Amino acid sequence: FTWGGNLGSLVIMDLEKMIKSGWFQVVSVGVMVALLYHAFLGAKYPESVSFEATRVGWYEGNFYVKVVDLGVDEVRFVWKDGTGARYGSIGAWKDELAENGRDLVFAMNGGMYEEDGAPKGLFIEKGEVQSEIDLLEEGYGNFYMQPNGVFFITNDGVAGICKTENFSQQKKVRFATQSGPMLLIDGEMNGKFRHGSDNKHIRNGVGLLEDGRLVFAMSKLEVSFYDFAYFLKERGCKNALYLDGFVSRMYAPESGVEQLGGDFGVMIGVVK
Repeated sequence: FTWGGNLGSLVIMDLEKMIKSGWFQVVSVGVMVALLYHAFLGAKYPESVSFEATRVGWYEGNFYVKVVDLGVDEVRFVWKDGTGARYGSIGAWKDELAENGRDLVFAMNGGMYEEDGAPKGLFIEKGEVQSEIDLLEEGYGNFYMQPNGVFFITNDGVAGICKTENFSQQKKVRFATQSGPMLLIDGEMNGKFRHGSDNKHIRNGVGLLEDGRLVFAMSKLEVSFYDFAYFLKERGCKNALYLDGFVSRMYAPESGVEQLGGDFGVMIGVVK
Protein backbone atom coordinates (compact mmCIF):
# COMPACT_ATOMS: atom_id res chain seq x y z
CA PHE A 1 0.00 0.00 0.00
CA THR A 2 1.09 3.62 -0.42
CA TRP A 3 0.21 6.53 1.85
CA GLY A 4 2.70 8.77 0.06
CA GLY A 5 5.76 10.74 1.10
CA ASN A 6 7.72 10.37 4.28
CA LEU A 7 4.67 9.36 6.29
CA GLY A 8 4.33 6.03 4.46
CA SER A 9 8.03 5.25 4.91
CA LEU A 10 7.89 6.16 8.57
CA VAL A 11 4.95 3.84 9.24
CA ILE A 12 6.59 0.91 7.46
CA MET A 13 10.03 1.38 9.05
CA ASP A 14 8.74 1.92 12.60
CA LEU A 15 5.77 -0.47 12.61
CA GLU A 16 7.45 -2.95 14.94
CA LYS A 17 8.41 -0.18 17.35
CA MET A 18 4.85 1.22 17.38
CA ILE A 19 3.31 -2.20 18.06
CA LYS A 20 5.67 -2.77 20.99
CA SER A 21 4.93 0.67 22.42
CA GLY A 22 1.16 0.14 22.35
CA TRP A 23 0.54 2.95 19.83
CA PHE A 24 -1.04 0.57 17.33
CA GLN A 25 -3.53 -0.73 19.90
CA VAL A 26 -4.57 2.80 20.86
CA VAL A 27 -5.19 3.73 17.23
CA SER A 28 -7.14 0.51 16.67
CA VAL A 29 -9.41 1.28 19.61
CA GLY A 30 -9.91 4.81 18.30
CA VAL A 31 -10.89 3.56 14.85
CA MET A 32 -13.31 1.05 16.36
CA VAL A 33 -14.98 3.76 18.49
CA ALA A 34 -15.34 5.96 15.42
CA LEU A 35 -16.95 3.15 13.43
CA LEU A 36 -19.39 2.33 16.23
CA TYR A 37 -20.31 6.01 16.59
CA HIS A 38 -21.05 6.25 12.88
CA ALA A 39 -23.12 3.06 12.92
CA PHE A 40 -25.25 3.87 15.95
CA LEU A 41 -25.18 7.65 16.41
CA GLY A 42 -24.84 8.81 12.84
CA ALA A 43 -26.99 11.25 10.92
CA LYS A 44 -30.01 8.93 10.94
CA TYR A 45 -30.49 9.20 14.70
CA PRO A 46 -30.59 12.30 16.89
CA GLU A 47 -27.57 13.10 19.02
CA SER A 48 -27.22 11.01 22.20
CA VAL A 49 -29.80 8.43 21.13
CA SER A 50 -28.73 4.80 20.91
CA PHE A 51 -29.88 2.21 18.41
CA GLU A 52 -31.45 0.06 21.14
CA ALA A 53 -33.40 2.96 22.61
CA THR A 54 -34.81 4.12 19.30
CA ARG A 55 -35.56 0.85 17.55
CA VAL A 56 -39.17 0.97 18.80
CA GLY A 57 -39.42 4.57 17.67
CA TRP A 58 -38.15 4.22 14.16
CA TYR A 59 -39.33 0.70 13.34
CA GLU A 60 -42.70 1.20 11.70
CA GLY A 61 -43.71 -2.42 12.28
CA ASN A 62 -44.20 -1.62 15.97
CA PHE A 63 -47.02 0.83 15.23
CA TYR A 64 -50.44 0.67 13.68
CA VAL A 65 -50.73 3.63 11.32
CA LYS A 66 -53.62 5.21 9.45
CA VAL A 67 -52.97 8.18 7.14
CA VAL A 68 -56.05 10.32 6.53
CA ASP A 69 -56.56 12.82 3.71
CA LEU A 70 -59.26 15.35 4.57
CA GLY A 71 -59.76 16.02 0.87
CA VAL A 72 -61.00 12.45 0.48
CA ASP A 73 -61.97 11.12 3.91
CA GLU A 74 -64.93 12.22 6.03
CA VAL A 75 -63.58 12.63 9.55
CA ARG A 76 -65.83 12.89 12.58
CA PHE A 77 -65.30 13.46 16.30
CA VAL A 78 -68.04 11.92 18.47
CA TRP A 79 -68.97 11.54 22.12
CA LYS A 80 -72.70 10.78 22.35
CA ASP A 81 -75.08 8.86 20.13
CA GLY A 82 -78.43 10.02 18.74
CA THR A 83 -80.19 9.40 22.06
CA GLY A 84 -77.72 11.49 24.04
CA ALA A 85 -76.00 8.49 25.61
CA ARG A 86 -72.23 8.11 25.53
CA TYR A 87 -71.04 5.69 22.86
CA GLY A 88 -68.29 4.31 25.06
CA SER A 89 -66.87 1.81 22.58
CA ILE A 90 -65.79 1.85 18.96
CA GLY A 91 -68.12 -1.09 18.33
CA ALA A 92 -71.18 0.85 19.53
CA TRP A 93 -70.40 3.68 17.13
CA LYS A 94 -69.81 1.24 14.28
CA ASP A 95 -73.14 -0.51 14.92
CA GLU A 96 -75.10 2.75 14.94
CA LEU A 97 -73.53 3.82 11.65
CA ALA A 98 -74.37 0.45 10.10
CA GLU A 99 -78.02 0.88 11.14
CA ASN A 100 -78.03 4.12 9.16
CA GLY A 101 -76.35 2.67 6.08
CA ARG A 102 -72.90 4.08 6.81
CA ASP A 103 -69.59 2.32 7.39
CA LEU A 104 -66.87 3.05 9.94
CA VAL A 105 -63.55 2.50 8.18
CA PHE A 106 -61.25 3.84 10.92
CA ALA A 107 -61.56 4.90 14.56
CA MET A 108 -59.56 5.45 17.73
CA ASN A 109 -60.10 7.00 21.14
CA GLY A 110 -59.77 10.74 20.77
CA GLY A 111 -58.65 12.27 24.03
CA MET A 112 -58.78 11.94 27.80
CA TYR A 113 -61.99 11.87 29.81
CA GLU A 114 -63.40 12.32 33.28
CA GLU A 115 -64.66 9.48 35.50
CA ASP A 116 -68.15 9.81 34.01
CA GLY A 117 -66.81 9.61 30.46
CA ALA A 118 -67.16 13.34 29.76
CA PRO A 119 -64.36 14.89 27.67
CA LYS A 120 -61.38 16.25 29.57
CA GLY A 121 -61.01 19.83 28.38
CA LEU A 122 -62.23 21.20 25.08
CA PHE A 123 -64.56 19.23 22.85
CA ILE A 124 -66.31 20.66 19.80
CA GLU A 125 -68.61 18.58 17.62
CA LYS A 126 -70.13 20.00 14.43
CA GLY A 127 -69.33 23.54 15.56
CA GLU A 128 -70.95 23.17 18.99
CA VAL A 129 -68.79 23.49 22.11
CA GLN A 130 -69.80 20.56 24.31
CA SER A 131 -66.95 20.87 26.81
CA GLU A 132 -65.03 24.05 27.59
CA ILE A 133 -61.30 24.48 27.10
CA ASP A 134 -59.10 23.79 30.14
CA LEU A 135 -56.46 26.51 30.51
CA LEU A 136 -54.99 25.22 33.77
CA GLU A 137 -51.24 24.74 33.36
CA GLU A 138 -50.55 22.76 36.52
CA GLY A 139 -52.49 19.64 37.40
CA TYR A 140 -52.28 15.91 37.83
CA GLY A 141 -51.66 13.56 34.92
CA ASN A 142 -50.39 13.59 31.36
CA PHE A 143 -53.11 16.01 30.24
CA TYR A 144 -51.34 18.81 32.13
CA MET A 145 -47.82 18.01 30.92
CA GLN A 146 -46.91 21.23 29.15
CA PRO A 147 -47.43 22.25 26.55
CA ASN A 148 -50.70 20.43 26.03
CA GLY A 149 -52.69 21.09 22.90
CA VAL A 150 -55.74 20.93 20.67
CA PHE A 151 -56.37 18.89 17.54
CA PHE A 152 -59.02 20.54 15.38
CA ILE A 153 -60.62 20.62 11.94
CA THR A 154 -62.12 23.81 10.51
CA ASN A 155 -65.35 24.20 8.57
CA ASP A 156 -63.18 24.40 5.46
CA GLY A 157 -61.77 20.93 6.10
CA VAL A 158 -58.32 22.07 7.22
CA ALA A 159 -56.70 20.25 10.13
CA GLY A 160 -54.50 21.81 12.78
CA ILE A 161 -52.64 20.83 15.94
CA CYS A 162 -51.58 23.68 18.19
CA LYS A 163 -50.64 24.48 21.75
CA THR A 164 -53.67 25.14 23.94
CA GLU A 165 -52.56 28.74 24.51
CA ASN A 166 -52.73 29.39 20.75
CA PHE A 167 -56.13 27.84 20.07
CA SER A 168 -58.08 31.06 20.66
CA GLN A 169 -56.68 32.30 17.34
CA GLN A 170 -58.63 29.62 15.45
CA LYS A 171 -61.95 30.49 13.85
CA LYS A 172 -64.83 28.47 12.38
CA VAL A 173 -63.85 25.20 14.04
CA ARG A 174 -66.06 22.20 13.24
CA PHE A 175 -64.38 19.58 15.41
CA ALA A 176 -61.83 19.85 18.24
CA THR A 177 -60.43 17.78 21.08
CA GLN A 178 -57.96 18.86 23.76
CA SER A 179 -55.29 16.57 25.19
CA GLY A 180 -51.72 16.53 26.34
CA PRO A 181 -48.88 16.61 26.06
CA MET A 182 -47.91 17.92 22.64
CA LEU A 183 -45.49 15.40 21.14
CA LEU A 184 -44.06 17.62 18.41
CA ILE A 185 -44.07 21.41 18.20
CA ASP A 186 -43.01 22.96 14.89
CA GLY A 187 -40.95 19.90 14.02
CA GLU A 188 -39.21 19.63 17.39
CA MET A 189 -39.81 17.04 20.10
CA ASN A 190 -41.33 18.19 23.38
CA GLY A 191 -38.44 19.20 25.62
CA LYS A 192 -40.05 17.50 28.64
CA PHE A 193 -39.42 14.04 27.18
CA ARG A 194 -36.38 12.08 28.30
CA HIS A 195 -34.44 9.46 26.37
CA GLY A 196 -34.44 6.16 28.23
CA SER A 197 -37.56 6.94 30.28
CA ASP A 198 -39.19 3.94 32.00
CA ASN A 199 -42.64 5.54 31.68
CA LYS A 200 -43.91 3.23 28.95
CA HIS A 201 -47.44 2.33 27.86
CA ILE A 202 -49.41 1.46 24.76
CA ARG A 203 -50.00 4.96 23.37
CA ASN A 204 -52.00 6.61 20.61
CA GLY A 205 -51.86 10.04 19.04
CA VAL A 206 -52.16 12.11 15.89
CA GLY A 207 -49.62 13.99 13.81
CA LEU A 208 -49.97 16.56 11.05
CA LEU A 209 -47.89 16.32 7.86
CA GLU A 210 -46.78 19.40 5.94
CA ASP A 211 -49.18 18.56 3.10
CA GLY A 212 -52.14 18.64 5.51
CA ARG A 213 -52.68 14.89 5.83
CA LEU A 214 -53.09 13.34 9.25
CA VAL A 215 -51.12 10.44 10.70
CA PHE A 216 -52.99 8.49 13.38
CA ALA A 217 -50.77 6.02 15.20
CA MET A 218 -51.01 3.53 18.04
CA SER A 219 -48.09 1.54 19.38
CA LYS A 220 -48.21 -2.25 19.43
CA LEU A 221 -45.68 -2.30 22.27
CA GLU A 222 -45.30 -0.18 25.37
CA VAL A 223 -43.33 2.93 24.42
CA SER A 224 -42.15 6.12 26.10
CA PHE A 225 -43.26 9.61 25.07
CA TYR A 226 -39.77 10.07 23.63
CA ASP A 227 -40.04 7.01 21.37
CA PHE A 228 -43.56 7.91 20.26
CA ALA A 229 -42.64 11.49 19.40
CA TYR A 230 -39.53 10.32 17.59
CA PHE A 231 -41.55 7.90 15.48
CA LEU A 232 -43.99 10.61 14.36
CA LYS A 233 -41.13 12.96 13.61
CA GLU A 234 -39.53 10.28 11.42
CA ARG A 235 -42.87 9.98 9.59
CA GLY A 236 -42.57 13.66 8.63
CA CYS A 237 -45.03 15.19 11.09
CA LYS A 238 -44.45 18.82 12.09
CA ASN A 239 -46.91 18.91 14.98
CA ALA A 240 -48.34 16.01 16.93
CA LEU A 241 -50.58 15.49 19.95
CA TYR A 242 -50.76 12.63 22.42
CA LEU A 243 -54.33 11.38 22.78
CA ASP A 244 -54.09 8.73 25.50
CA GLY A 245 -52.31 5.62 26.71
CA PHE A 246 -52.99 2.25 28.32
CA VAL A 247 -56.69 2.38 27.32
CA SER A 248 -55.83 2.99 23.65
CA ARG A 249 -57.83 1.19 20.96
CA MET A 250 -57.80 1.42 17.18
CA TYR A 251 -60.04 0.09 14.43
CA ALA A 252 -58.38 0.09 11.01
CA PRO A 253 -58.93 -3.19 9.13
CA GLU A 254 -56.68 -2.19 6.23
CA SER A 255 -53.87 -1.61 8.73
CA GLY A 256 -54.38 -4.98 10.39
CA VAL A 257 -56.13 -3.93 13.59
CA GLU A 258 -59.81 -4.36 14.51
CA GLN A 259 -60.27 -3.38 18.15
CA LEU A 260 -63.95 -2.61 18.73
CA GLY A 261 -63.94 -2.45 22.53
CA GLY A 262 -63.13 0.35 24.92
CA ASP A 263 -64.95 2.61 27.35
CA PHE A 264 -64.13 6.09 26.11
CA GLY A 265 -65.31 9.63 26.00
CA VAL A 266 -64.40 11.18 22.65
CA MET A 267 -63.64 9.04 19.59
CA ILE A 268 -62.30 10.09 16.19
CA GLY A 269 -63.04 8.21 13.00
CA VAL A 270 -63.46 8.10 9.26
CA VAL A 271 -66.96 7.39 7.98
CA LYS A 272 -67.91 6.15 4.56
